[in-house]
Amino acid sequence: LPPALKAESGLPEAVAGSEIIVVAVPTAGIREVCRELNGILDRPVLFVHVSKGIEPDSLKRISEMMEEELDESVREGIVVLSGPSHAEEVILRHPTTVTAAARNPDQAARIQDLFMNSVFRVYTNDDIIGVEIGGALKNIIALAAGVSDGLGYGDNAKAALITRGLAEITRLGVAMGANPMTFSGLSGLGDLIVTCTSVHSRNWRAGNMLGQGLDLEEVLGRMGMVVEGVRTTKAAHQLADRCAVPMPITQALYSVLFEGAEPRAAVDSLMSRLKKHEIEDLFGMS
Repeated sequence: LPPALKAESGLPEAVAGSEIIVVAVPTAGIREVCRELNGILDRPVLFVHVSKGIEPDSLKRISEMMEEELDESVREGIVVLSGPSHAEEVILRHPTTVTAAARNPDQAARIQDLFMNSVFRVYTNDDIIGVEIGGALKNIIALAAGVSDGLGYGDNAKAALITRGLAEITRLGVAMGANPMTFSGLSGLGDLIVTCTSVHSRNWRAGNMLGQGLDLEEVLGRMGMVVEGVRTTKAAHQLADRCAVPMPITQALYSVLFEGAEPRAAVDSLMSRLKKHEIEDLFGMS
């Protein structure tokens, strides 16, 4: 770790004098941390969040949760930093490229300038909805890809999951107001590829164990860490119903995680769906 990096055990000490605060906690802890920060900060700061998920039931994106919990007196703005960036490779200074997204382009550019260097390239984007949706929902498809690999279905099946998974993510994102082009970028396709194909991916590893026959409780016990895709699957299932958007892969995974469906039977149900036209189905509601 860099010698200039100093660790603190208390939140007040960690954020003292900060102009920018990076929030890197599981989505389940976002609201609690923000409420605690309200009692600590005495002036506005720029927040950057790097978490990826959607809150079940409220169906809020992380920036929306932060806006609800952080007092306006301490919140200068919120920027999302997202993209294909496994920490195991970032810390080794392997080339990595991500996106900084905010409604305020000056704030996104400020974070771009702060984080960008010769091994960590940062683009900007004003589509905060698309960047957050892409970052959250790719974990669902990574779980499904892990299940497929656990079943021994090989590369053809995984390529199909990634491709049709991107179609699902795009359909829902567009219905929520996102720019469809965002999902062809780093926080969409880029993050989807790395999370579905890398051994570093917690979601892929969890899905792989599900495909090998372990139940969800066993999988989470063995993982010993947060698997965001599980919580996000529940939220995306609810969002799909609310927005009337077809998400068959998400529905199949939901049935495995929460309804006791057998993984192989869930895949069979996907393969036996009604015939579709690929391009018309990409953004359509059929």
